[in-house]
Amino acid sequence: MQIDVLALDGVFDTGLSAVLDVFGTANELQPGELPLRVRVVGVRRRVRTDRGFVVPVEPADSGSPDVLIAPALGSKTPETLGAALDRRDVRDAVQLLAQRGATGARLAAACTGTFLLAASGALDGHKATTTWWLAPLFRRLHPQVELDESRMLVPSGAVVTAGAAFAHADLALWLLRQASPAAAALVARYLMIDARPSQGPYIIADHLAHADPLIERFEHWARGRMALGFSLSDAARAIGTSERTLARRLHRVLGKTPLSYFQDLRIERAVHRLQTSRDSVDAIAAEVGYADGVTLRTLLRRKLGRGVREIRGRGGPGAA
Repeated sequence: MQIDVLALDGVFDTGLSAVLDVFGTANELQPGELPLRVRVVGVRRRVRTDRGFVVPVEPADSGSPDVLIAPALGSKTPETLGAALDRRDVRDAVQLLAQRGATGARLAAACTGTFLLAASGALDGHKATTTWWLAPLFRRLHPQVELDESRMLVPSGAVVTAGAAFAHADLALWLLRQASPAAAALVARYLMIDARPSQGPYIIADHLAHADPLIERFEHWARGRMALGFSLSDAARAIGTSERTLARRLHRVLGKTPLSYFQDLRIERAVHRLQTSRDSVDAIAAEVGYADGVTLRTLLRRKLGRGVREIRGRGGPGAA
């Protein structure tokens, strides 16, 4: 299998290296069994990463890869990403992705690299994920894509997308698994990569709300009403809009209904309370508006893939 990894100026260093390390480790642990022929390609002769390292690249228009991967650019905000997407070399990379997709290559991208894949048209009509904090921008730019930023990895047809930053490793493992499930399992153990099906535990709900002033007002109203329950008419009246406008705006920006976003805020509050107090699950459930602890436990497992013991034991994503 030939895999081309597309490197552009400002490529996210860890994303590029994670992909290369997964495939390189597979070839080293099981030499000759696969083999994976991996190239770093570029649309320019010289590529410098986001941290300033020069990366040797081969011409992207040479060869016929089975897979073309677009790692993330180092942009962290909508403003810097917008500027990057407007660069000539990035537009050339988008055209390359479209060409490779048209000739039958599997296309893959992670984090902000998914914006390049979407711009190529390869995601039109497909399900996809992206880096969670840029989901409102993605929806605005690419409404024709069925986005679910809560998922870590989404295969759809001949394309596969992955979530934020370190999801590059999840993406590379998924691609490796298509060639050799045994190799993927071995590499995951050697590199200590856990299965992470969801970005849900990492999403900061109020961060997303700041993408739109109306949603920010709704979020402020909702945080004061968690224990009292949800009413769409009360919410719309309190923030000075109509029920229809509120529902439409939430769907366009966050891909959610007002009720589902209200529930996200409840879960976020419950997780915070579980991690910062020793109150009972029943007490915390009542505080955020659920009838009992059983309901809260069920929702935590469904939305985050973790139970109360894991949440309290680990102290949340990134805890030591």
